[in-house]
Amino acid sequence: MKAIQKVYKAREPDRKKAKEYIEYFCNPFVELHGDRLFSEDNTIICGIGKVDRYSVMVISQEKSRNYGMVNPEGYRKVLRMLRYAEKFSLPVITIVDTPGAACGIGAEERGQANAIANCIYEFSKLKVPTLSIVIGEGGSGGALALSVTDQIWMLENSVYSILSPEGFASILWKDSNLKEKAADLMKLTSQDMLDAGFIEKIIKEDGGEVYNIKNEIIKFLEKSYSQSIEKILKKRYDKYRRINGG
Repeated sequence: MKAIQKVYKAREPDRKKAKEYIEYFCNPFVELHGDRLFSEDNTIICGIGKVDRYSVMVISQEKSRNYGMVNPEGYRKVLRMLRYAEKFSLPVITIVDTPGAACGIGAEERGQANAIANCIYEFSKLKVPTLSIVIGEGGSGGALALSVTDQIWMLENSVYSILSPEGFASILWKDSNLKEKAADLMKLTSQDMLDAGFIEKIIKEDGGEVYNIKNEIIKFLEKSYSQSIEKILKKRYDKYRRINGG
């Protein structure tokens, strides 16, 4: 399958959204709300859930709400949940599905760039195990804000990139119709990401991906609890130094 076809698959309207995954692998799940500064951004669904015998903090981007494009108050809600998770030693699982962060005048006025940067910083030093799962689109800083984690997994037909192929083609060649060529150059498929060492796992989309993800999360949590937080932090640091070429 060509890269651009993967992009189209990742954008399919009937593709499973974050809420459906949460409802399957968390029982029970208690949603938490608000950034305590401006308002509630319901594009971010987050709260405490139980995966098998493990209590976790789940933070997700819901594509059916504002196309998964999160506002600053949504990212500040994420920050609040991260601090809560660290305080109560809850592993953090994020579900990524966004073409990018909300990009209007209001979002910029309310500190979008700062909110994203603070999320990235907080994830980098968080003293609990962290996992990110890209279920559709993982676009730009909007996705990066939720995915500086110990491990990143991608569904087989998901994509992860700095921007859309259309945007890439418009910037590079001033022609968005060259999106297919752009998608090939961008190396944005799950296999491209795995080959480059950016992600740790591809989840097959064989009709049982929800079940597959739950089983893999349980394995991740079992392994994480067998490691010291010092070892987890060291591995996280080494991973991103390696990706950055350091």
